[in-house]
Amino acid sequence: MINQKREILKKIATGTIIVLIVGAVFASGFISGQMRTVEAGNIPGVVNTEKGKPKVVNADFELFWKAWNVLNNKYVATHNSTTSPAPTDQDRVYGAIKGMTAALGDPYTVFFTPSESSIFESEIDGNFEGVGMELGIKSDVITVISALKNTPAEKAGIKSGDKILKINDTITTNGFSVEQAVKMIRGPKGTSVDFTILRGDATSTIDIKVVRDVINLPTLDSNYDTKTGIYTIKIYNFSSQSSELFRTALKDFVASKSNRLIIDLRGNPGGYLDSAVDMASWFLPPGKTIVRESYGKDKPESSEKSRGYNIFNDNLRTVILIDQGSASASEILAGALQEYGKAKLVGTRSFGKGSVQELVKLTPDTSLKVTIARWLTPNGKSISEGGLTPDVEVKNTTEQTAKGIDAPMLKAIEILSN
Repeated sequence: MINQKREILKKIATGTIIVLIVGAVFASGFISGQMRTVEAGNIPGVVNTEKGKPKVVNADFELFWKAWNVLNNKYVATHNSTTSPAPTDQDRVYGAIKGMTAALGDPYTVFFTPSESSIFESEIDGNFEGVGMELGIKSDVITVISALKNTPAEKAGIKSGDKILKINDTITTNGFSVEQAVKMIRGPKGTSVDFTILRGDATSTIDIKVVRDVINLPTLDSNYDTKTGIYTIKIYNFSSQSSELFRTALKDFVASKSNRLIIDLRGNPGGYLDSAVDMASWFLPPGKTIVRESYGKDKPESSEKSRGYNIFNDNLRTVILIDQGSASASEILAGALQEYGKAKLVGTRSFGKGSVQELVKLTPDTSLKVTIARWLTPNGKSISEGGLTPDVEVKNTTEQTAKGIDAPMLKAIEILSN
């Protein structure tokens, strides 16, 4: 089972954390970016002495032990009870490691205690109850990347870009991590969770109650509009089935004899990296770089290359719709087709989730998720630095949304019709 889990982790490129708790599709809960699992003892230079202590540390650990001893001798608990017992020495060590990782300032580098690691493992096995939205960190605030289609979050009115200021009665704006938010949001079907949200440029907050439910994720929809002659493929996520579904949709597109295609990636938080690479390969010659992986510190880059299905000629005209809910694998596909001139991007700037994580098992029951690389587009643009900029920026007004008007889609149709 562990080997199967690691194979899943190697292929995932999803934007931050998905609160639907759906296991194998997104391995939600703690996964962000492409993740690999390794044992700490197998990393050269990480554990390199007899007792696992590094040979050289440029820091004064005497200060740490002074603080430890002061707390031992001086601290008096004012709130401990039978339901909230005093932390053990081991709990304090876990807290110190959490503080050390937090000092890096990277919301995707996180230490997991035994209980958190257990939750992670259970989510890989699959748990299909939750609220159906994906969370990330933007400007140090818990932010909704996407409320997925037909989920409790979407039905309750939560939208991409919503800033979550409170979950139930807990304020989330003081260095609150996505992992902490997920712990509070998850729960069994039929129970509810309350959110206090700040939307857009509003100065007043919105209170939204969401009732948890079983999550059934759509993967892909497609349709051909005989009136406009435009074929549209809407991709909701990059699941293990999405590559084959995309292939089937492309066969239908070719059969329609249309040369105008819309790929709608709005609200798509990502999924399997392999699916994004496979989809891009239908539009690019073999060997073309689809995404680059930069490890920094003078380490060599790696990259994912087109498999060269490349079935379309220069007559194909393509528009890709993106918004702030388009993240990670969505940005990889859109960025590659934009830079090779295969598609125009229409909509609003994408989320900007472009990092790669590695899960390091520190002990059998604890682990450390570490950011080890950045996603770069074929031309070397860091996806994490601001996301993708559309060729044509179009955003729905409040009035258009109220009337059910989809301005970005109308603009895509206009571009392809002309």
